[in-house]
Amino acid sequence: MSDPRPAALLTGCAVVGLVCFLLGLSVLGAVGREQDAAPAGFETGLDTARVPAAYVRWIERAGSLCPEVGAPLLAAQIEAESGWSPDAVSPADAQGLSQFLPGTWATWGVDAAGRDGSAEPDGIADPFTPGDAIMTQARYDCWLADEVRALDLDQDPTRLMLAAYNAGPGAVEAYGGIPPYPETQSYVTAIITSMSRYTASEPAAPGGPFGDRVVAAAEKWLGTPYSWGGGGPEGPGRGFAQGAGTVGFDCSSLVQYAVYHASGGRVVPPRVSQMQVTAGRAVAREDMRPGDVIGFRLGGSYDHIGIYIGRGQFIHAPRTGDVVRISSLAEPHYAGKPQKVRRFG
Repeated sequence: MSDPRPAALLTGCAVVGLVCFLLGLSVLGAVGREQDAAPAGFETGLDTARVPAAYVRWIERAGSLCPEVGAPLLAAQIEAESGWSPDAVSPADAQGLSQFLPGTWATWGVDAAGRDGSAEPDGIADPFTPGDAIMTQARYDCWLADEVRALDLDQDPTRLMLAAYNAGPGAVEAYGGIPPYPETQSYVTAIITSMSRYTASEPAAPGGPFGDRVVAAAEKWLGTPYSWGGGGPEGPGRGFAQGAGTVGFDCSSLVQYAVYHASGGRVVPPRVSQMQVTAGRAVAREDMRPGDVIGFRLGGSYDHIGIYIGRGQFIHAPRTGDVVRISSLAEPHYAGKPQKVRRFG
């Protein structure tokens, strides 16, 4: 949260051209917003092995303050802010794990922990106390998520929230999206990219073929709502435009999630269907097997994609108003359309 400078504007895009890829409070007010469970279908599991042990409980607790802010996002944000250094101070005097400027901390800082690492407040809201910093970070993120949602912009709300954390909500409003500051653009990209590394992976089926694991990872989300621009390797998420009010997947994010988790986090396909049909390796239509990814050119480009499960069927997130479901390749809407098959893993 330092002093960015203008440059070329970063824009996002989703399945048909925009990339998506997912916040007066006191400590008690913030804790009062904690959720017993995340919204249906929203995956927020933290890969605790990637987080310093002393911070795990705070990140998991802070990740439940509001639906828009999960533990993996908070961990990725801390990595980008301070590289996990609780005593970090930037040239602009941003302080602690979460790099709050003194003026911002004076408004938002909460006393959640002791400087000695205890879980009991010590009477001082200190940006250099990890528990205080992490809970304040989530509290501020939740407020920013509310602020950018009220702007009603047709852009990914998670990216807008992160841009507001770095550059301020006023800058997001002034530019109608992510501000054209190189620092802010890099900040948003770094966090979105690293979120998946902090997300708990599905355990691989012992000895099971990679394709079977891809299918299993997708099938666990049968019935999950379609959300345009929503979801990614970390699980279902809130989309934008027509998906703004829905936590779910679109077609390409379901593929991205399934391949990522089937590979134990080693393979992350591109975000959009038009690029997914160029990734992995090409497979002839007659050689297709379960777990292969099949793209369809329904319009002017390969604008839809799913996962073949065998027996002439595939699992996919079809369209707004629908849910993740299994369909037949023989359905008129898909049969006879140009198709590309790719294999990952």
